[in-house]
Amino acid sequence: MGAEAVTAPTNSNSSTHWNDSADRRRPVPEGDVTFRTAELRYGPFDRGSTKPYSRTQRAADGGSLLKVYVGIDPEGRRRREVQTVRRAAHWGLSVPEVLATGRCDAGSWSVFRVLPGVPCSVRTGQAVEEYIGHILGLTERLHRSSPGLAPGSGWTDEGGHPALQHHLLLNQLSPRCRLRPWWAALAEALQPLQSHPVVHLHGDLKPEHLLVDDHQLSVVDWEASARGPAVVDFADVVFHLVRDVLYAGVKPGRVPIDLMIRLPFCGPVLAWRLLLWLDRRRLQDIDLIAARDIHRLAAEDQAPAAYASLARAVSALRAAGVPR
Repeated sequence: MGAEAVTAPTNSNSSTHWNDSADRRRPVPEGDVTFRTAELRYGPFDRGSTKPYSRTQRAADGGSLLKVYVGIDPEGRRRREVQTVRRAAHWGLSVPEVLATGRCDAGSWSVFRVLPGVPCSVRTGQAVEEYIGHILGLTERLHRSSPGLAPGSGWTDEGGHPALQHHLLLNQLSPRCRLRPWWAALAEALQPLQSHPVVHLHGDLKPEHLLVDDHQLSVVDWEASARGPAVVDFADVVFHLVRDVLYAGVKPGRVPIDLMIRLPFCGPVLAWRLLLWLDRRRLQDIDLIAARDIHRLAAEDQAPAAYASLARAVSALRAAGVPR
């Protein structure tokens, strides 16, 4: 994440002050708090960073983090993350405690307790091997299924119509993608996902979302949580790993494919994940990938060949100026 400061939402309707240290540690019930109250209790928030769909600021005392949701469906993402984090904590996963959350004129926001640990790294072969080991251990606990679990966003069904597995993925691409020459072939290639078990997904697994502190693994950033096929989480892991090492200057032929083959694999989902990245960058970036490359990746049934194909495609897109 960058170091650009952000502006926190403000609400001047509250002048409550919190002086008792026990009160400062106690989470505020959702719906009973203005942002001003949360800021007085957990702030002030200063050091900030910006991602494409969120802005964050850390409290001056380092104990909490303010997250402001921006871009795509900010209120839906806020509610989804809060609900999922609380359920994941109930399962015994180490996740950031929700201290306060709500909406104000400036947007949707949450305050989380900061967890100890440092993000996973993929800078060396040993680091990649350790990271993949963490992923396999996490997903063994995370990918729970239960009778009646239907595909959809978040971990709780809020009464919406259940989606088909492949529709869950296709609907995350913007409408303009339906006009691209690869759309029909991708939609057909994803249809077999309907036979996969529906499990609980993190939705955005990558090294910076896993924090390691001694022997404790914590997981953050749950706003993309969903219910769907497990291969979606594994495609996220592979895509981010390949992209990150290539954007760090590693040559495509040196991507650690031999380590990644430990992960479950699905060519069509990997092709979809590549397209999702392009679709959410600059408007013209989605046209930089050739239909034949998408068809080839989606049709590949061998993980090493698919990962090598992905590495070549991402390397070419980096050279064409696509931002990370």
